[in-house]
Amino acid sequence: MNALFDIIKAEIEADGPITVARYMELALAHPEHGYYQKQDPFGEDGDFVTAPEISQMFGEILGLWMAVVWQGMGEPDPLNLVELGPGRGTLMADALRAAHALEDFDDAVRMWMIETSPALREKQKEMLKPAMLMPAWRDSFEEVGPGPLIVIANEFFDALPIQQIARADDGWRERLIGMNDEGDKFEYTLSEDLADSSVVPEELRNSTPPGSIFEYQPASQAIMRQISERVVKEGGVALFIDYGHIEHGIGETLQAVKDHKFTDVLKNPGDVDLTAHVDFLQLTKVAEEAGATVLGPVPQGAFLERLGLGQRANALMMNGNEDQVAEIDAAYKRLTDAEEMGTLFKVIAIVPPGFGVPPWAE
Repeated sequence: MNALFDIIKAEIEADGPITVARYMELALAHPEHGYYQKQDPFGEDGDFVTAPEISQMFGEILGLWMAVVWQGMGEPDPLNLVELGPGRGTLMADALRAAHALEDFDDAVRMWMIETSPALREKQKEMLKPAMLMPAWRDSFEEVGPGPLIVIANEFFDALPIQQIARADDGWRERLIGMNDEGDKFEYTLSEDLADSSVVPEELRNSTPPGSIFEYQPASQAIMRQISERVVKEGGVALFIDYGHIEHGIGETLQAVKDHKFTDVLKNPGDVDLTAHVDFLQLTKVAEEAGATVLGPVPQGAFLERLGLGQRANALMMNGNEDQVAEIDAAYKRLTDAEEMGTLFKVIAIVPPGFGVPPWAE
């Protein structure tokens, strides 16, 4: 037990069991004890490793992609370049270094980092110093200034709160988190009242057996709606890279990670990372309802190959020593192989109607 355990326990004792989304919100974003508020969880010394931390090639490829997309947009100046959940700033630092080859791109960019963690904002500031292009930090996408934009988000949606709805014998009920009888552990329970089953896709609503769990993503859907409406109204492209499934599915994907190992979701809130697989079909429907065109999902491996990651890796290996060649090859395979990140991670792009096809989608 820890300080955040006591805070969550007090809320449950005062108001009753809380939703899974509320638990995730407190565990990850509590202003004092939230997981992302108090530490740097990235890298080999942290709890998990993301693609930008695996190799600079990942960010470099995205930087070149951004520059080409900007040209396809007609080279608007200014351009709002937005990253959601920038981590340490590694991706953007590598991307800007690669995009610097197109000098006018640097001049046009107005950069925005959507980050709520004070600890990570400091890391990002240090990482971006060599780029000589300091961003404006904001807590939410709504605060980004007007005008055309390019949005990048890598492993962003997977950390947003989800809600779970469980099939009971008499219908669907919200899955909640309460206390055990001794008051020393959190445990799952179900709402007393039946839940709104319309959040469950029609094809799954009546065909799944009792005990089944469906996860839905109101927080992710809200942000996707905001971004899609902006893209349609003011122009631009939004690119999302995350792990998840293309079709709706039944089953729990909420997981906790500490020191690169899976652990109990309901233990040590604030000290472990909580994520859930992204339902890309939910997000696609929201974007299309907002009037945007959705390209993808495409597996991450195919996306990176189409943008030339293989050629970039080969060029780097030609000039490397034996150890460097082995390191580059291992990173390349980790990013693209089906057994690694190549197929679990997916890529989608949101563009205005009639925008055309940006690099990788064909």
